[in-house]
Amino acid sequence: MRPVRAVLPAALLAGLILAACATPGEPPGGPPPAAPRPPPQAPTEPPTPAPPRRLALAELPGWEAEDHLAAFQAWRRTCHAARTDALRAACARAAIREPRTGPEARAFLEANFEALPLPAEGVLTAYFAPVYEARRTRDAEFSAPVRPRPADLLPGAGPYAERTEIEARPPTDALAWMRPEELFFLQIQGSGVLTFEDGSRMKALYAANNGRPFVGVANAMRERGLLPPDGASGEAIRLWLAANRGPAADEIMRLNPRYAFFRLAPDDGKPPVGAAGVPLPAGRAIAVDPAFNTYGEVFWLDAEAPLLAGAFPAYRRMVTALDTGGAIKGQVRADLYLGEGPAAGAEAGRVRHVLRMYRLVPR
Repeated sequence: MRPVRAVLPAALLAGLILAACATPGEPPGGPPPAAPRPPPQAPTEPPTPAPPRRLALAELPGWEAEDHLAAFQAWRRTCHAARTDALRAACARAAIREPRTGPEARAFLEANFEALPLPAEGVLTAYFAPVYEARRTRDAEFSAPVRPRPADLLPGAGPYAERTEIEARPPTDALAWMRPEELFFLQIQGSGVLTFEDGSRMKALYAANNGRPFVGVANAMRERGLLPPDGASGEAIRLWLAANRGPAADEIMRLNPRYAFFRLAPDDGKPPVGAAGVPLPAGRAIAVDPAFNTYGEVFWLDAEAPLLAGAFPAYRRMVTALDTGGAIKGQVRADLYLGEGPAAGAEAGRVRHVLRMYRLVPR
């Protein structure tokens, strides 16, 4: 007798055949339909940073120790240089009720201004109005000509000849003769007073420059080991140039291709006039980059951490933007005018401090 085998139903047998033909891991009948993709999302914009908080003047670092009357008086003498209606209005209020004491000046300033911090940190340097000896005729010591603006130096014509080429030209139109290193510093400062052998004095006033970029020589002198890392002050540079007068000093000075031309005028005893057309109050005026800051604006300087030996540890004071300079670039960048003569020059040459700036805006 043959054994009896179970007979599977046809539907079940068909299902087993399909399962055997399916790809491992897939359910019978093939993969399931793909899930719909979510619609693409637009990239999210980074959040806009909140504007800096305006501060009361009493919150400024060093405000308590400021000479408020001196700060007010310097601003009052120059506030007519303001370019905005709000600053002009503050200037007019100062003329109506002018403070006479420190507390009165402080109260006026705190009632009329608040402080807006500028972003990041920058650099504070300083400049001065030098007084240098000069001669009417050339000699071995006074061998550098003070040159007037050349007739072929036309406004807007682009860069003019570099320092080396200009110095090679015959100085037939020299206005005066100076020691080479002192003329170099006169060109950096932009103006000064010349004293002649007969006791007369003339102002050397900036007339033009050759349109070449300003290049400081301090870094090159440090890199060459001519000056120590913290000893490249303006006075140290001038003394080195004087001690090495001739080819060695000429090589260093020619690293700066910028060349300034001058005109002479009688010395009236008044401070130099800045780019804003206003006489510069010593210690209370700064040169700024006009691409970022406007002449007549008022600022608070908070500068510390000097890089040069012998410098004052900090400069915290109220100043007005009244000038500019070829090396002054950027929003948080200021060059503090310190006055006239050797003492101002010695101090100015040691100023290279980390700077934070606050714009003082009318309330």
